Amino acid sequence: MTGITWSVRVADADTGEVLMDEHPTRTLRTASVGKVLLLVRVAELIESGAIDPARPLRRTPDQLVADSGVWQHLRVDELPVEDLCVLVGMVSDNLATNVLLARVGLPAVAATAAGLGLVRTGLHDRVRDVRTPADPPTLSTGSADELVRLMVGLRPPVTHWLSNGVDLSQVAAGWGLDPLAHQAGDLGLHLVNKTGTDHGVRADVGVLTGPARRIGYAVLANFPGGDQNRATVLERQRALGLRIAGAARGNW
Repeated sequence: MTGITWSVRVADADTGEVLMDEHPTRTLRTASVGKVLLLVRVAELIESGAIDPARPLRRTPDQLVADSGVWQHLRVDELPVEDLCVLVGMVSDNLATNVLLARVGLPAVAATAAGLGLVRTGLHDRVRDVRTPADPPTLSTGSADELVRLMVGLRPPVTHWLSNGVDLSQVAAGWGLDPLAHQAGDLGLHLVNKTGTDHGVRADVGVLTGPARRIGYAVLANFPGGDQNRATVLERQRALGLRIAGAARGNW
């Protein structure tokens, strides 16, 4: 796998037993995975009463961005805070991310990450169609060890928002889950995860609950552009995913 850089951890979410490590402290670009920290911050503000989850937020032209998401294709210009969180958790909605981030602020998200003891994991910017030298070089970074700890420690409503996620193209690719209807569990498995996809980036972090164990995982890859490397990364993520599902079923 020349040119592909990995950071991987697979662990029992309840006992902390590490089942697999591969450069778990290595910091890599993680694309949209950093949006989890935004959702955690919004959940904190909702819990404290600082934000009303029913409060509508309005999109503005400067927040528009392409790629992942559905709000950019809808007519409505305002959506409630919690609906925006659902969109981020379900389809990694870039426009919803930018609108929420404008309300919350990057410094507040950074403070939440610091409060969780995260050093290598952070959300560094809003989502942009084009990054200039004046912008942060990447949307987010993280390491497998910190991201497993983050995902295992998540609570509602963040777990609810993320359990709607429809991107099963990476670690979950071999599990046979219905991408549109697995929130309550499917085939004896329940998944809470977040993926990140960008040029040269594939990242999938989550907690998979099966009949035998709860497994926390982070499988991160950075690689030179090109379909061949991308196919190699996805193939390995799928293979690791089958092992993770086996662990959740009591068969590591």
